[in-house]
Amino acid sequence: MSEMQVGFAVPSPDVKLPLSMRARLRLPTAILVPPRIAVPPSGQAPEDGHAGDAASGQGDRGQDARDRAAPRPSARTAARILAAALAAGSASACMVGPDFQGATPPPVAAYTREGLRNPALTEQDRKNGGIGQTFAQGRDVPGEWWTLFRSRALDSLVAEALARNPTLDAAQATLRAARATTEAQRGALFPQVAFGAQSSYNKAPGGDLQSPLNDNSLLYSLVTPQVTVSFVPDVFGGTRRALESQAAQAEGQLWQLEAAYLTLTTNVVAAAIQEASLRAQIAATEKVIQAQTELLNLITKQSNAGQVAGADVVQQTALLAQSQQLLPPLQRALAQQRNLLTALAGRFPSEEVSQTFTLASLHLPRSLPVSLPSRLIEQRPDVKAAEAAVHAASAQVGVAMANRLPQFTISGAVGASATNFAALLNPAASLWTIAGAVAQPLFDGGTLFKRQQAAEETLVAAQAQYRATVITAYQNVADALRALQADGRAVAAANAAVSASRQSVELVRKQFGLGAVSSASLLITQSAYLQAVVTQAQAQANQYADTAALFQALGGGWWNRRDVKPARDPKDPAPFL
Repeated sequence: MSEMQVGFAVPSPDVKLPLSMRARLRLPTAILVPPRIAVPPSGQAPEDGHAGDAASGQGDRGQDARDRAAPRPSARTAARILAAALAAGSASACMVGPDFQGATPPPVAAYTREGLRNPALTEQDRKNGGIGQTFAQGRDVPGEWWTLFRSRALDSLVAEALARNPTLDAAQATLRAARATTEAQRGALFPQVAFGAQSSYNKAPGGDLQSPLNDNSLLYSLVTPQVTVSFVPDVFGGTRRALESQAAQAEGQLWQLEAAYLTLTTNVVAAAIQEASLRAQIAATEKVIQAQTELLNLITKQSNAGQVAGADVVQQTALLAQSQQLLPPLQRALAQQRNLLTALAGRFPSEEVSQTFTLASLHLPRSLPVSLPSRLIEQRPDVKAAEAAVHAASAQVGVAMANRLPQFTISGAVGASATNFAALLNPAASLWTIAGAVAQPLFDGGTLFKRQQAAEETLVAAQAQYRATVITAYQNVADALRALQADGRAVAAANAAVSASRQSVELVRKQFGLGAVSSASLLITQSAYLQAVVTQAQAQANQYADTAALFQALGGGWWNRRDVKPARDPKDPAPFL
């Protein structure tokens, strides 16, 4: 690193830079750096030739008289010069590095290969209880999409989770910290002003060296209060690029907050649907166990009467035991699901929430909004966060480029220096200094160049990650649409299977009582019925869960929430200042 004090304008307008360098750096024709002007305080020995005159003891008082007679630049003059220097440094600034431009939607017109199609249900599917849902293409997603399930218990639980869940508090605090860091970074664009004061008691060397005081005293006090001003002109935009990067990171934290909001609401809805599914499976299993117990009692009576063999009793007992084994895992899963809902609401497990959910208490939305594919990248918080990461990486390239260019510094100080506090009020005790400095790296072993390369590769990685996030977003929507297109038929088939297996059990049971069929046939139909009722509950829950997944895949409608501030005007010429 080479550093020099300059008192002239560099470079001269006559100095020609290569066209490629001028285009890349966008350098101004001249960068003015104010000269370094220093006025020593009254009562101290002058520098250079004046010190030689003082050492020879010739003309001290005469020189002092000439100094007093000469016009002194005032502190106001120093302030004007410093302000002019700051203005010149700001006016000549440019910004190196790539200028970020927002992403454009991918050239796709549909989420699936054949376009958007409503779930196809036959008349028989509808008779079997299949619920047909339709897709409203282009319709906006509501901000509180969970209210479409028309469950007051679900609405109240989501509201409680949004109010008490600590993950949102953490995300909000992280966002506030990122914004505060951005404001702190903004301060680097302005001059730094500080006040300092120093009081010392000194002994000057004797002998051939002269005391700095006029009376040649070797012991003296020195009081120096002063106000210092320093400014680093952002000539090549390194500071503004760093601010741009920090602001993009803060924007990314905003989208992380939206993602946490969407994840929390979706998890609450999914957990409520899962609880309803588990309750339906438990109820169906208990119903089957009750029927199997009644049948076991009947077979036992027939066995005692000698109408059936003892093996039939054993087989029915084994089937009942197998059905009873299904209950504890389901009950355990239900208890854990209740713990999950309680934790999502920001409570301890011992403070279990009062809301309970069944499939009958949830109403399946019939018409589902599906946003246009061109709007998806503007609606997904994870995509917007990835875009902000690209923006931050792009600005860091400019920071790395600016670090390889000259760094300019303008500084000044205004104060006074005297041997006692009372003398500070004497105008002759005033002092001021204005200085300019420039530092240009000459050799660093390729460190700065490699840092720029690292920043550029980080930008490439961020862009690739953004593309991957966009592809995943479209995949999520397509998966949800495919699932919903099949869910209606799956529910209808499950309902038909339950109806058929129930009739089969009743018919085979009557035939078994008449001795027309063996116990093996009865065992098979009972097992089929149990599997059918469990599958029915799972199919219904899947249709509810896939509906919630579609709302999540489309971004959750955060832009329609009442607590969201309007976006910044895209025409703002300085979005980061």
